[in-house]
Amino acid sequence: MQVIDGSGQFSAPHGPDGTHWIEQLRVPDLSVGTYSIPAHGIDGQEPHTEDEIYVVTAGHAMFEASGDRVAVAAGSVLYVPAGEVHRFTDVTQDLAMVVVFAPAEGSQVTQPEPKAKATSDRDQYERS
Repeated sequence: MQVIDGSGQFSAPHGPDGTHWIEQLRVPDLSVGTYSIPAHGIDGQEPHTEDEIYVVTAGHAMFEASGDRVAVAAGSVLYVPAGEVHRFTDVTQDLAMVVVFAPAEGSQVTQPEPKAKATSDRDQYERS
C-alpha cells in the first residue's frame, strides 16, 4: 500500500507553458499524477498513447473531446481513450486534477522497427 501525498493539489506552473504536471506514482500497469492549469491558462497537451482518467479536484473549466464540450469542476470524472484529441479550455479558476494513465504514461509509445542489417553484394552472391 502507498499513500500518494499531495495528489490532486494545485501547483502553479514553473515555466511559460501554462500548465504543471507531476507524476506521483509509476508501475508498469498505471501511472498517477497531478495536472494543474492556472486560471486563464492554456492546455496545449497532445493525445496520449494510453487511456486516462481525470478526477477534477479543484477549479472550473470546459473540457473538449470528440466534438463534445462539457463543464468540469471539483468532482467531475472524465475518461479519455488512448489517441483521442482532448483539452481543457476556458479555465476560470485554478484547475487541479488527479490523472490516472493505464498502462503507465508513455509506455505505449511505439518504438521504431530495427533496421535490417545491410548486406553487401558479396553476401548476396555467396547465398545464391
